[in-house]
Formats: sequence, C-alpha cells, structure tokens
Amino acid sequence: MTNIFDKIKQQVTSHKVVLYMKGDPKFPLCGFSGRAVKCLSLCGVKDFFSVNVLADDEIRQGIKEYSNWPTIPQLYINGEFIGGSDIIAEMYESGELQQLLAT
Repeated sequence: MTNIFDKIKQQVTSHKVVLYMKGDPKFPLCGFSGRAVKCLSLCGVKDFFSVNVLADDEIRQGIKEYSNWPTIPQLYINGEFIGGSDIIAEMYESGELQQLLAT
C-alpha cells in the first residue's frame, strides 16, 4: 500500500493545478477555500484538480505535513507548493498568480 505522501506527490505532480480545499469548487465549505477558487477562476482556470480534505482524514492531516503548512486550502502549480488563501489572494492582486498559471 502506498503511503499518504506518495499519494499526495502523485496528485500534485500529475496535474498542473491542484487545490486541497474544504468542499469542492462548486460548493466550497469555508470562506478561505471559496476565495482560493475565486482567484483561480478570475485567472481563467476553469478546470483544476481539487481534493476535498473533509472527505479523507488521512489526506487532511497528510497534506499539512507534506507541505509543512498548517492550514487548508493549499495550492500547487506544476508540482510546487504555492501557499494558502492569503498568499493566493496576494499573488492574484499582484499579477504573479496569473503569470505562474500562464507557464
């Protein structure tokens, strides 16, 4: 059986954009996850891989250890950890997120 870190690594490296969030893009279950989805959508990202951490306790805990980041949501682009809700919003406002997504 693969461990949780292998599963997370597989998810973040096999999709361009991955968002670990509470709920799903159509129905975010917290304001921070909703803000992350909104920033991605404003950047023109319509289809991204999302993981509802509320549906899988092992992922919910494992992703925090994997990234060494204590909160959800967490955004990965091209396999690289970008940050949580505040960082995503700041990067969107500065135009940095759009540039990163364009590559």
